[in-house]
Amino acid sequence: MQPETEIIRHFHWQDFATNDAFESWREAKIRACDRLSKLPPIRLDSLAACEKSARRDLKERCAIANHALYQVSHSEPTVEADCTALAGFARSLGLSVPEDHRSAGERGVVALRTSSTATKKGYIPYTARPLNWHTDGYYNPASSPVMAFVLHCHQQAGIGGENQLADPELVYLRMREANPNFVAALMHRGAMTIPENREPDGTLRPTSVGPVFFADEVSGRLQMRYTARTRSIEWRSDPTTDRATEWLRDWLTSGDPMIRSLRLAPGQGILCNNVLHNRTGFDDGADHARVMLRIRFHQRLSEEHDGTA
Repeated sequence: MQPETEIIRHFHWQDFATNDAFESWREAKIRACDRLSKLPPIRLDSLAACEKSARRDLKERCAIANHALYQVSHSEPTVEADCTALAGFARSLGLSVPEDHRSAGERGVVALRTSSTATKKGYIPYTARPLNWHTDGYYNPASSPVMAFVLHCHQQAGIGGENQLADPELVYLRMREANPNFVAALMHRGAMTIPENREPDGTLRPTSVGPVFFADEVSGRLQMRYTARTRSIEWRSDPTTDRATEWLRDWLTSGDPMIRSLRLAPGQGILCNNVLHNRTGFDDGADHARVMLRIRFHQRLSEEHDGTA
C-alpha cells in the first residue's frame, strides 16, 4: 500500500484532541481520493474470474475511498447467471456474511427492478421514483448493520437511473471542518431512531436506535447509517443534533467536488463499504427495463490483500 493509504487506514477518527493528526489525515485523504477519481474502473475479464491483481486493486481503492468501480469485459447473459457470478465475486473478496434480505434469492442477491408484487409494492427501490440520500440498511438494528454491498448493473434504464456516491469519511471530513461538535452529536448512540414497521408479510421490523457515525468492530474504521428522509424518522432532541442534521442535508443538497456521479452501464458495478448514495428517477422504456443486482453484507471489506497487509 502507498503511504497515503496507511495514513488513511490508521487515523483515529474518534479522537478530537489532536488537530494535527486530523490535518495529516485530511491532506492524505483528499490527495489519494483525487488521484483515484481520475482512474478508470478496474477491468475484470468476468465476475467469475477476478484475478488476484484486480482483487488487490479493488481493496486498495476501498481502503482509500470506501468504494471502487469495476467493469466486466464478458457479462453473463441472464439475470440468474449474473446473480450466481456476483455471489462468487463477493466471496472471492472475502465477503461471506450476506444479509438475509426478504427479497434476496438463495445466493443473497436482490434483483432491483420495477415491481408491483405484494412484497415489494410501495418500496421505492422497486419503483422508478428517485431515491434520496441514504446508506443501505439504515433501519437495521444495531446488532446487524449493513457494512458493505455490491451493486451490479445487468441492464440500465432507457433514460435516467444515475447515482451519486459520497464516502462516509468525506462526510466526516467536511463536517469536522465545519464544526467538530456536529460530528460528536451524530456519534451519540441515540442520535437516530427509525420507528418499528409492519412488513407486507406481517412480520414486525423493530425500532432501530443508534448513531450516525460508528466504528467497525474489526478495523475501527468509520461507518455510517443515515437517511435524508423526513418521515418515519426521529432525531435525538438536542440543539446540536438539530444543527448537525440540517448542515448535513444542506451539504448533500449543495454537492461537493469529491461526490461522485455516475450512470452504471451493463457489466459495471460498485463495490463499497456502504457509502452514502442516491438515485435519480428513470424510465425503463420499451426495451430497457432497468435491472440492478445487489448483495449486502454484515461485514466490511477486508483491507488484507490476500493474506498480506
